[in-house]
Amino acid sequence: TERDATSWSKSKLKEVLVGLVVEGEAGRCEISDLKHVEGEASCNSRKGKLIFFYEWNLRLSWKGTVKESGEKHKGSVEIPNLSEENEVDDTEINVSKKKGEGDILKDLMRTEGTTKVREALRDYLKALKTEFTSGMILPTKATSSQELPVEQKLSGSTVQDSVPPESLDRVGVKIPTAKIVMREVFNSPAEELYRIFTTKELVQKFSKCPAVVDAEKGGKLQMFDGCVSGEYAELVPNQRLALKWRCRSWPDEHYATVALNFKDLAAQTELQLECRGVPVSHEDSTRHCWKKQYFEEIHILLQQSKDNAE
Repeated sequence: TERDATSWSKSKLKEVLVGLVVEGEAGRCEISDLKHVEGEASCNSRKGKLIFFYEWNLRLSWKGTVKESGEKHKGSVEIPNLSEENEVDDTEINVSKKKGEGDILKDLMRTEGTTKVREALRDYLKALKTEFTSGMILPTKATSSQELPVEQKLSGSTVQDSVPPESLDRVGVKIPTAKIVMREVFNSPAEELYRIFTTKELVQKFSKCPAVVDAEKGGKLQMFDGCVSGEYAELVPNQRLALKWRCRSWPDEHYATVALNFKDLAAQTELQLECRGVPVSHEDSTRHCWKKQYFEEIHILLQQSKDNAE
């Protein structure tokens, strides 16, 4: 079972970091904003154990006042790689300040500030491992499977277990599955990006293979010489696509459900992908497929279209 902790984490990181006050002889500083949050987090429950994955690139803004002169200064704090691969004490934290005087505040943020930021990151990880995972360890055969869906909503983050509780005791009936959540921003209006997923000629261009694209409800989809197949389940033009989707290497007749949401950002579009029901053993290869064979190739196709237009 996997729970996606990405949106919950974004709220929690903002909660523990923004408003953090750093005071010293030099003056007073405060983390004023979480300017950039990129990454993801999730928690897997396997054989009664919880396994955490998180990877974040963060940029914070700080503002401060020098005690003696009352001068005000601003700067930023970069945390390029907060992940389970490094201890919080080993995580890189870079403090910078906008040009001008006030290096005394930069030094305060580098010393006391860094210590405070590390404490806040520890608070986030502690909450991830306790608050977010409340009720997540799967019941053993001896426990009543009625206890499993403890909280379907937690801190505004929807939670859904991939393996239905009633199937847990029947080993072999259901394969263990995971959920993949990805986001990618494309330099294209939503209408153009939607067309790339629903027009045979454009699918063949970015996939570089013959394709079957019957873009209507119940219509067939086949790509990459049959390596990927499925059907369209829902089509909301320029806004949303839902698919039954599978890779040829998966167990026979096993399909994932794919939801693609197109979020218009003026000249750009954020594509939000949610892929549920991916066999756990194929989780990494499926993520790689979407990143390399879909997203990267679509970026190239869009750039070529732009170059041709110019």
